[in-house]
Amino acid sequence: MNIGAVIHWYETCASTNDEAKILARQGAREGTVVIADEQTGGKGTKGRAWFSPRSRGLYASVILRPPSGDVSLLPLVAGIAAAEAIRLSVGLEVELKWPNDVVWSGKKIGGILCESEFVGDKTQFVVLGIGLNINQSWKDFPAAIRKTAASLRMILKRRVDGERIEQSLCERLDWWYKKFVSGEKAEILRAFEAKLSFPIGKVVIVRTEKETLTGTLRGFSTGASMILEKDGEEILLSPAEILGLGYHA
Repeated sequence: MNIGAVIHWYETCASTNDEAKILARQGAREGTVVIADEQTGGKGTKGRAWFSPRSRGLYASVILRPPSGDVSLLPLVAGIAAAEAIRLSVGLEVELKWPNDVVWSGKKIGGILCESEFVGDKTQFVVLGIGLNINQSWKDFPAAIRKTAASLRMILKRRVDGERIEQSLCERLDWWYKKFVSGEKAEILRAFEAKLSFPIGKVVIVRTEKETLTGTLRGFSTGASMILEKDGEEILLSPAEILGLGYHA
């Protein structure tokens, strides 16, 4: 299996994740990639929209059929691969904000959406969606996100070759996914933690639906949960619980 050996390209679609799910249900092979030049209904986490203007970003979804039912580390795998692809393609070091964001200097330049389909307790397939802001200018973003979003073009002050990033992303995803399949969870966690936008040991502020917690980040579990130390006790927080995350400088 090689991620990117089969690519379905769309000039426009509602969501590459939705198109990938259709293909997966039809039996598409593992590693199949869906890419669109534009999404009219791009999806982020927690039901948010992902702004996907034509010919400005990379909007890709990968069909995976992992042997294990525990797929919680796959968003971290995607984040690592995206960060490495950007570094290898354009020489820019970016960071990862747990659980789903690719960031640079506090600005969001990418996001990850992992969706799974099950029959009983068995995973039938996973669709791993990755969106990267590549050639947007400041005015291309909706006013509501201009203060928090950026693109590689805005950072580097030049146009960026999206196809080069796409190729590198497939290569790095393939490499890290094979690590995941072979059970190398500790290596994945080390690589993810090394790219964090806030280091282990920082005091972080975590907002959930029920409460806001302040504690010391102690790392992440093999189930991709944050380990937060508060009042001498360790609390595990899953990505699904998180509404917002910040830290004290």
